[in-house]
Amino acid sequence: MKPEGLKPDFFSTDEVLKRARKIRLVLFDVDGVLTDGRLYFSDNGDEGKSFHSRDGLGINLLQQTGVAVGIITARQSSLVAHRARDLNIQHLYQGRKEKFPAYKEICEKLELSSDEVAFVGDDVVDLPIMLDVGLAVTVPQGHNLVKHHAHWTTRNEGGAGAGRDICELIMYAQGTYSKVMEQFLTTDSTSF
Repeated sequence: MKPEGLKPDFFSTDEVLKRARKIRLVLFDVDGVLTDGRLYFSDNGDEGKSFHSRDGLGINLLQQTGVAVGIITARQSSLVAHRARDLNIQHLYQGRKEKFPAYKEICEKLELSSDEVAFVGDDVVDLPIMLDVGLAVTVPQGHNLVKHHAHWTTRNEGGAGAGRDICELIMYAQGTYSKVMEQFLTTDSTSF
């Protein structure tokens, strides 16, 4: 199969693709977006989370195209810090009950306008950012009010490939999807 014929498996409107073409930064919430939203605690109080490997690869591939990635979350977790390091995510803001100031701080730091930013959230605490960014994304299990204000809903649920969906949407809209996927259609071990 020639890479030019590749297209991600999702439905989007022309308006969503137009918005996605401008994106230079994707910001993710964690619980409910990069995880399924459930919190696991041991008897000792240690927290557990489950991340999907497809989201991680999607984030890495998107970063290869020059789009920056960040995380803004209300909770504080060493697991999230570890995952961010593992994925080379440079913009990690944890313990931010008010997420909007962190979003504005990242935009200022990277000299980006709001229409160059996508945010993926699932609950009402994410709405202040979602109402300001160029591309507001949610997941199928997101709160109804969030779904109402999102420009796009991922096909996969949070913690089950939703992160990969948004990464592929942006790569497709920006014309980098086929080139990125081409590296997996060869047996040449130097391509990846």
